[in-house]
Amino acid sequence: MLSLFQNLRKFSGSMIKHSIRRRIVAIAAGLIILMMATSVLSMMMVGRLGHLLDELTARYNPANEHLTRVHILSLERALTLRRMVIAKMQEPPDEMGYKARKQQYDAKGAEAEREVQAARELINAIIADTNTPSDNAALARIESRIDSLMSDGRSLLLQETGELLSFLDARDFAGARDRLSRVDALRDELNQKIDALRQEMLKVSHGAIATIRMEQSRAVLISAIATLLAAVIGLIFANLVSGGIIRSVRQLLEGTRAVEAGHLDQPIDITTRDEIGELAAAFNRMVVQLRDNQRVRETFGKYIDPRVVEGLIDRPNLTAAEGQRRLMTVLFCDLKGFTTLSEGLVPQGLVKIMNRYFSLMSEPIRTNRGIIDKYIGDGIMAYWGPPFVDEADHERLACLATLEMIERIETLRREIPDLLGVRGTPMEKCDLRIGVATGEALVGSIGSDLMMSYTVMGDAVNLASRLEGANRVYGTRNLVSERTVAAAGTAIEFREVDRIIVAGQTRPEVVFEVLGRNGELTPELLASRDLYQEGLVAYRERRWDDALRALKALLDVMPGDGPSLGLLVRIESLKANPPSADWDGSWRIEK
Repeated sequence: MLSLFQNLRKFSGSMIKHSIRRRIVAIAAGLIILMMATSVLSMMMVGRLGHLLDELTARYNPANEHLTRVHILSLERALTLRRMVIAKMQEPPDEMGYKARKQQYDAKGAEAEREVQAARELINAIIADTNTPSDNAALARIESRIDSLMSDGRSLLLQETGELLSFLDARDFAGARDRLSRVDALRDELNQKIDALRQEMLKVSHGAIATIRMEQSRAVLISAIATLLAAVIGLIFANLVSGGIIRSVRQLLEGTRAVEAGHLDQPIDITTRDEIGELAAAFNRMVVQLRDNQRVRETFGKYIDPRVVEGLIDRPNLTAAEGQRRLMTVLFCDLKGFTTLSEGLVPQGLVKIMNRYFSLMSEPIRTNRGIIDKYIGDGIMAYWGPPFVDEADHERLACLATLEMIERIETLRREIPDLLGVRGTPMEKCDLRIGVATGEALVGSIGSDLMMSYTVMGDAVNLASRLEGANRVYGTRNLVSERTVAAAGTAIEFREVDRIIVAGQTRPEVVFEVLGRNGELTPELLASRDLYQEGLVAYRERRWDDALRALKALLDVMPGDGPSLGLLVRIESLKANPPSADWDGSWRIEK
């Protein structure tokens, strides 16, 4: 104790300032900590007592009950055996009664075995528990005597009982009477030994109770001593360190002022007297102006789009949980061939490829003022719309981002072998599937009380996701909704692909393919677009032969065109099995 006081005095002696010590009230926190330590110590001791009580109630008492039950079952078996003898000796013999009592006799024997085994398990559990003090030597003797009693004494009793039953079956009543007297003697001896075991077990249980009482008295004494020591140490500690605390407060005050001014490496100058008030004001300004703005912007800008972070800080209304309904354009992008590619890669290689893929595909979204909402596996979800993009621009920007993402797929194909360090790796199957849709969506902070996400929800999001998947059906790289095309303006060239009903919706949606920027399409691509439009019109008007002629002409110009190949197969099927009279040319995509 003296050494502790000397160390405390050495630690705080240089910081003691008698003139301001009485103004320090925060030292109460140190006293609270000491009292909490005392409480924890008390709780530990109470927990130990609880463990001892649990052992008494869960092991000692049940073990005594099992041994008592064994004694009772032994007496019940003796009574049942006599009834069996009486049933056999009757004239005529009561075979049914004998059989029923024989079943009772065997059942009680099995029950006695279970009770003995349960008592032994509890005794062994007490011995094995090193967390509680117990008379393990006495318990081991009891367990050993139980084992010996059940293996030797009970075996002899079972042997004599078996011979008794044999005499009864042979109707040798004289021999049966002789064996019955021997069985009774053996059973009386067994019962006396069981009763002695019970008494010894009770004695051990009383010893456990005495131990609990001793531990209880010890816990009370230790708690009282610990409480007294905590109070004394707390008062001495408060007296020693109060001066150091006030000096620290002054240094912190000047430090917060320097941080507020942007001088993070300036030394602290002591200039003020009202330390607590000045510290609170400077700390609040520092938190508002530096930590909540600069650190959040710099750190979370890599995890959340910087414009969302900026908005959440500068415009708190963005965090409104109720959200707002706005016209938004949503994009979903998926890496075709990702599953096949990832099956043969080690985790390190897969991470390199995915990081490069996300970097390549995210840049066009960012440069076209889109907001990346999340990465989903190998997919990307992004959106355009207020308050980040004007309503007049977001459809066009989303289509431009789509074109730039498709242009970058060749770059990814070339770089994958270098990333993996394997030349000549075929990357032709690595491609993109993009779906873009425009419509009303719920925009705002959505989530739980623990974590929120600023995101978009609604039919437009679902449609964009379905269109991304519909690329599999048409063999295309992108599909966009009619509403997106209508608002994108003349800067983008499109091709109408089909009128479809996607899964989860009942209204048909005309979908288009983004072909390129206005003025950049080749003559072949323009001719193929016109031929496809001609074939699509004929298809909807059920002029199957005209549609087939136009599509085959298109394939001569552009072999392997996915929408044309798919439409050819569909027309051949409809030609053989014409649709109903109310068919409007819509095609349902269930998957």
